[in-house]
Amino acid sequence: MRIEDSVESPPQALLERLKDYGQEDAFALWDELSPPERQFLVKDIESLDLSRIDRIIRCSIRSQGLPMAAIEPVPESEVSTVEGRTVEQRERWWKMGLKAISDGKLAVLLLSGGQGTRLGSSDPKGCFNIGLPSGKSLFQIQAERIMCVQKLAARAAKEGSIVPVSIHWYIMTSPFTDEATRKFFESHKYFGLEANQVTFFQQGTMPCISKDGRFIMETPYRVAKAPDGNGGVYSALRYSKLLEDMAARGVKYIDCYGVDNALVRVADPTFLGYFIEKGSDAAAKVVRKAYPQEKVGVFVRRGKGGPLTVVEYSDLDTTLASAINQQTGRLRLCWSNVCLHMFSLDFLNQVADALEKDSIYHLAEKKIPSIHGYTAGLKMEQFVFDAFPYTPSTALFEVVREEEFAPVKNANGSSFDTPDSARLLVLRLHTRWVVAAGGFLTHSVPLYATGVEVSPLCSYAGENLEAICRGRTFHAPCEIAF
Repeated sequence: MRIEDSVESPPQALLERLKDYGQEDAFALWDELSPPERQFLVKDIESLDLSRIDRIIRCSIRSQGLPMAAIEPVPESEVSTVEGRTVEQRERWWKMGLKAISDGKLAVLLLSGGQGTRLGSSDPKGCFNIGLPSGKSLFQIQAERIMCVQKLAARAAKEGSIVPVSIHWYIMTSPFTDEATRKFFESHKYFGLEANQVTFFQQGTMPCISKDGRFIMETPYRVAKAPDGNGGVYSALRYSKLLEDMAARGVKYIDCYGVDNALVRVADPTFLGYFIEKGSDAAAKVVRKAYPQEKVGVFVRRGKGGPLTVVEYSDLDTTLASAINQQTGRLRLCWSNVCLHMFSLDFLNQVADALEKDSIYHLAEKKIPSIHGYTAGLKMEQFVFDAFPYTPSTALFEVVREEEFAPVKNANGSSFDTPDSARLLVLRLHTRWVVAAGGFLTHSVPLYATGVEVSPLCSYAGENLEAICRGRTFHAPCEIAF
């Protein structure tokens, strides 16, 4: 039956399918709809994979009532700590990583489905300018870091000359950010990257539901939906056939990260070399938790010798979050997840299938826009760290917070994770690089409130700055570029 012929009454076959899953209320206001609204509602319902969604709803609600295995801390002996590394190891991993990159084995995967709503912007977060002297957006900073690594890998591949190296960048958007993200890249000419080395794809959405599992209607002719979380990346890669695309390009390793980190070391050769040498399926960079109430998830083991997973700060009671390891004097649960991950392509194929089979999503209580105003309901999400329990060989790699973690989550004026706080972290780090390279600074405001910005095109992690900085004086704030 054509949609145009179904405006008098709901299509019978579709109505029966909805009844099978207890969702027939989606057509409750049919008689009040205009013909175009009826057509829109039918299309909206037909776009949903009802059997899959029903399975996810049932599995997710059922899992909420199951007892969780006891939480065990991850001992330092299972983590590559900063102080535990030798100079020789770091150099070896750096060279191994650059070799793999020059061989085309690394792809970069950016999780960029969120809008900058909490930052006071309706644009995608990656478009945000945190106020650096250069005025660069987060997208531009990350693109230039990719370009820098390409150059470093090309030089390492053949001493004395440069061979072409290209790192493919897969960028996951959402239905709310996709068009704006694409236009932003096009208008900025992909920030110097080739257009054909950037692939955009959308994460999925899931219906918002009531606590008894019924669809919430945003309007009389539209089901309320929300993005399926950054863990939707696994199913999105699968359905977009991008895992096959990666394989066809010769990719074996995927560097995965969130967009809202101004200090992210995209395509980090050292992390990649460590990952290859470790032979793990998955790895994560971690920082030590700053204080018990810090709003970050932590890596733990579920049960004695159980799988490694992440527990969100909101799920930790204060006693557990504040517990101290009497031997080290540090927090027992100290390894913070900062969304900096490395995966093998083989593992991404496996985990996409496993997560789909288990069909368990996190249920977040939210106020959902509905025909009754904002109503209490549930959003269904998966998180990128949901993959870790599926591998016995996750490797944790500690990094220095001040060098690699500058989150941009809240508007200026908030108490933490603001554009201002991220900007200062970048400027202070780069100032240390310049001084270490023999440069000098003058400044007209207190130095703790300013600094210099080093373009990623000049240096990836503070290397190769002597020729630019030695003996020179820079007036902060400023950008050091070619």
